[in-house]
Amino acid sequence: MQSNFRVQVSKDYLVFASAHFITFRGHQCETLHGHNYRVGVAVEGSVDSECLFVLDFSVLKQITRRLVDAIDHKVLLPTLNPKLAYREEGDRVMVDYFGQPTYVFPRRDCALIPILNSTAEMLAQYLGVQVRQELAAGGYSHLTLMELEVEENYGQSATYREALVPD
Repeated sequence: MQSNFRVQVSKDYLVFASAHFITFRGHQCETLHGHNYRVGVAVEGSVDSECLFVLDFSVLKQITRRLVDAIDHKVLLPTLNPKLAYREEGDRVMVDYFGQPTYVFPRRDCALIPILNSTAEMLAQYLGVQVRQELAAGGYSHLTLMELEVEENYGQSATYREALVPD
């Protein structure tokens, strides 16, 4: 019988402070606001017979930190949202909501993310997929499950879970 183990990291530096807004049903757009997001990530799998761990904690920490640093202190803009249109002019990004000019941001302050809405759920999925892809690229093919949690406020979080097919 093969055992399955779970390791997880949630460190003080796996955080990002970002602004966002979400679009609701109909023609309603939330006002721009920000959160101090926290991220935790967990993976499950068999224990390596030589090292006796599922995955070195430092691998998860390095991957996750790189991803959260890329969106830290940015305005999160969901590029797949059909209610939004983006135009870039010089060093500015203009955001139109249902054809109406809504926001103008300096390009350097924006994280254009291929998600439908900048909800905690979609951010968790986006970051989770990125973690999974980096783990796969690193050759970690023995993992069976990956979970990534995005907490947007204390006690308020969303978790993305993905079953992985080990080699």
